Amino acid sequence: MLKAGVLGAGHLGKIHLKLLKQSTKYDLVGFYDKSPEASEKVEKEFGYKRFSSMEALIEACDMVDVVTPTLYHFDAAKQVIEAGKHLFIEKPITHTVPEAEALLELAKIHKVKGQVGHVERFNPAFMAVNHKIKSPMFIESHRLAEFNPRGTDVSVVLDLMIHDIDAILSVVNSKVVDIHASGVSVISDTPDIANARLEFENGCVANLTASRISMKKMRKARFFQRDAYISVDFLEKKCEVVKMKDAPKTPDDFAMILTNAEGVKKQIYFDNPKVDNNNAILDELETFADAINNNTKPVVSLEQGTEALRVAMQIITNFKKL
Repeated sequence: MLKAGVLGAGHLGKIHLKLLKQSTKYDLVGFYDKSPEASEKVEKEFGYKRFSSMEALIEACDMVDVVTPTLYHFDAAKQVIEAGKHLFIEKPITHTVPEAEALLELAKIHKVKGQVGHVERFNPAFMAVNHKIKSPMFIESHRLAEFNPRGTDVSVVLDLMIHDIDAILSVVNSKVVDIHASGVSVISDTPDIANARLEFENGCVANLTASRISMKKMRKARFFQRDAYISVDFLEKKCEVVKMKDAPKTPDDFAMILTNAEGVKKQIYFDNPKVDNNNAILDELETFADAINNNTKPVVSLEQGTEALRVAMQIITNFKKL
């Protein structure tokens, strides 16, 4: 079992503490939070060991889980890596792209592994179909949330849209070559609703919408590729695959047949892949333990986390051009 510690004991930090405690792959040694009051409260309520300094916690661990506000990610992660400890870090990887690139170099120098907490990669609905998503040419995603003051210190792009940016980059094997975007600040000082159009080198286009001022929640993505349409409902944990194949000469009475202008007939097939229930946060933490123990590449590498941040920051830069 890997000795694990958590930096940051806020809302998400407490969830990570609970899951690391439950995990059979980690031995939770404790946590550090810069707020003495919050630390004392967490220690009394849950019984986790509180460390008096970040340095003391890092020294006691094999892996450190950074769940601090994004602004402090770089400084905390830098200390973890320079101490030769493996790093799990919440999304977005850092506050700026240069900071993320610096962490990449440090991780190589100190030969440690790192994983970024893009949890939707472990959403069971996405996991059930991601291997079926091959060369998509059009993608549409909607991520809508009700207003919550927590997280409004950053743009909705870094708060919500980055989930879909990472998921899309993971299935489109091509570089982003052009971005068009617009964002509107309604309640916060930073954009609360945004739309972005990503164009890839291979011709794929992705249209992403994110809002944190909606009346209802929605987290859906649709992937269109040759002869197939794949939908993923991240919120309801459902997915559907619709395929088109050449129609048989004698289709059965209930077959759905389409005929195009050239007279070519296609049959529509519906597939609802089995979605296994899981705890996505526990899964991402435990797959990182596997990557450390087996010396394999983490599911969401520091490089991938950096690329998701790079695209997100390019979207935000596009807002400023308007």
